[in-house]
Amino acid sequence: MSVPTLLILYGSQTGTAQDTAHRIERQALRRRLQVQVLPLDDYNVADLISESLVVFVCSTTGQGDPPDNMKNFWRFLFRKSLPLGSLCRLDCAVLGLGDSSYPKFNFVAKKLHKRLVQLGTSMLLPVGLADDQHDLGADAVIDQWLTVFWDRMLALYPGFANVIPLRDDEPLPPKYNFHFLDDVTETMDDRLRVPADQIVPSQSSPFPARLLSNRRVTDMTHFQDVRHMEFDITGSNIWFTAGDVVVMRPCNTLEDVQLFCQLLRLDPDAKFTLSSTDNMAVPARLPQPCTVRHLVESYLDIAAVPRRSFFELLSSFSNDDLEREKLAEFSSAAGQEELHSYCNRPRRTALEVLADFPHTTAQLKPDYLLDLFPEIQPRSFSIASSLMAHPHRLQILMAVVRYKTKMYKPRRGLCSTWLASLDPAQGDVYVPLWVKKGTLKFPAEVATPVIMVGPGTGVAPFRSALQERTAEGKNANVLFFGCRSESKDFYFRSEWERMVNAGQLTLFTAFSRDQEEKVYVQQRVRENAPLLWDLLANKRACFYIAGNAKEMPASVREALKDVFRQEGGVPAEDADQMLAGMERTGQLQSETWS
Repeated sequence: MSVPTLLILYGSQTGTAQDTAHRIERQALRRRLQVQVLPLDDYNVADLISESLVVFVCSTTGQGDPPDNMKNFWRFLFRKSLPLGSLCRLDCAVLGLGDSSYPKFNFVAKKLHKRLVQLGTSMLLPVGLADDQHDLGADAVIDQWLTVFWDRMLALYPGFANVIPLRDDEPLPPKYNFHFLDDVTETMDDRLRVPADQIVPSQSSPFPARLLSNRRVTDMTHFQDVRHMEFDITGSNIWFTAGDVVVMRPCNTLEDVQLFCQLLRLDPDAKFTLSSTDNMAVPARLPQPCTVRHLVESYLDIAAVPRRSFFELLSSFSNDDLEREKLAEFSSAAGQEELHSYCNRPRRTALEVLADFPHTTAQLKPDYLLDLFPEIQPRSFSIASSLMAHPHRLQILMAVVRYKTKMYKPRRGLCSTWLASLDPAQGDVYVPLWVKKGTLKFPAEVATPVIMVGPGTGVAPFRSALQERTAEGKNANVLFFGCRSESKDFYFRSEWERMVNAGQLTLFTAFSRDQEEKVYVQQRVRENAPLLWDLLANKRACFYIAGNAKEMPASVREALKDVFRQEGGVPAEDADQMLAGMERTGQLQSETWS
């Protein structure tokens, strides 16, 4: 039996599932298979009934939600009208990418696997559940899962055994060819093109919002730089409510762009057009023609920590024995501990890796740039304002990411560093952005109280909610806010005090470093158990948690269970069930990030 075309469909939010899908594609191409790779929402799901062989690669976002680029597929697949057994001709496999620090670990992959089995598919192997928290990252599971997958393929298609694969040092053809041009009229930067009238801004058509203010809101002596930023969205057709998020795509720094062009001996002002080598569409975000500067500044993610596939591809270009040997080690299953020590733990960037392998870098051809570097991914921020309080305005509260590793230069977050560098006092600054629905939903009923726990920048969506709710006359609001010091990082203090004085807010604060004994929001939750039990049990209050996913959300949940036990007399095992029930009904909601 001949091997059919392998279809690889992915749902990816941050690019990891996309990278893994293309890794499987490369392995298939090396085995001389016909292969097609698509985001799930770019595939006509009705055609699934006629497919023979599919691999699904998907991540989980938020609180067990599918990524944005598989939501239409997800809705279709879970239609009750789909007959059971309708996919009985399909052999498939599901690989999930998740993070076990989140409650709904790999929820999408598990649910997809179960639904595909219901619809009659033959599963080639058990669902793969990769975990970002593993010492060696997701690859610890992916490597083993792929080994089993190819073994099953061999068993299913015996003729596959006769295929002689490409050697590891034979590069696959590039996905695109660069055609450099001589003199071309400069084209308008698509990032600053205003969408046509009546179009709601989206990822494919963002709105260039003018930056009105970029203000540091932490004391200058405080270790962390946090910004309160405001954008003008007049005429944008953007509408949002409390809990929604704004999305922006950052740019690389001028310094990094210059170094990249220097290392690869590229002229930043050179112009080119792209053509696809395998009938794929040319990336829509790149103008045709495009300058090298625009490509590197706005598209190639050169400042990210590179994935294993980066080293795999680099090794195939190298003509230097020492460099090729090291790159091959980093891209092998046996070399993953070494790779993590070199790259992941110190957060070494792709640009820094290129500088470490100068002979290999000198061999890089522009045609392979889009294979080697992923596209810069958009970043999401909770909206920290309400249109009811600030018409035609959108505000965010953003911590500027900066930390030390063993690397000489401090590590910096790409998007927060870029946004923090923008100065509207120096002239008009425009940031392309769009808005999408968030995971937090606030009650419409005036009488339903809300309890919000938002330490640090986690308070951002609750500022939006409080501005919206107080404008609507909803004054049953409780906020638990925590930070290090009352004098250094107490965000929006005057606003909270104004609401407290107006009878619109009950405020509890925890300043962890202002006394010898550290105090956190979860302690304030326990201290106010009688109030919280009354609001939750008698007034059906909704409870919200927002902030860093590391320890706080789990600690607040434990404190909430203590409230159930202490004030409600709820047995320990029932407290777990009560919490789970609140989550199912939306009475308990959380928005956390790592």
